[in-house]
Amino acid sequence: MDDNNNTQLEERILELENNWKRSLADYKNLEKRVTEEKYALRELANLVLVSRLLPVLDNLEMVDAHVNDTGLKYTIKEFRQILEDDGLIEFNPLAQTFDANTMEAIETVEGEDGKVIEVLRKGYFLKDKLVRPARVKVGKKKE
Repeated sequence: MDDNNNTQLEERILELENNWKRSLADYKNLEKRVTEEKYALRELANLVLVSRLLPVLDNLEMVDAHVNDTGLKYTIKEFRQILEDDGLIEFNPLAQTFDANTMEAIETVEGEDGKVIEVLRKGYFLKDKLVRPARVKVGKKKE
């Protein structure tokens, strides 16, 4: 009977130990998933905020093209720096082959076939995610 009790106790200890290990693994997985979800939510919030700020940057740059104001230039530079520090990357597709994944063709004009002839609105990425496609005019061979 002693051997039987010892065997039962050892089995019970193994069962509890396995339950503890499983619970610990579940907790670690949950902790990892929560951390990943927090990061994804923060990235989404940044993406939304930056996409709302880009038209403001566009307007400031349009005004800057018509007004020579040092304060405005400094403000635009500082605004851009803040956005870039958070991962904003401007891309200029001028003379590149048109890519429908990152560009929006507004018009086709005479020029090198399939190449971007003019950029009407800059495109931006936030880290590796497209925030806004570039609006472009695309070249088409004259027939």
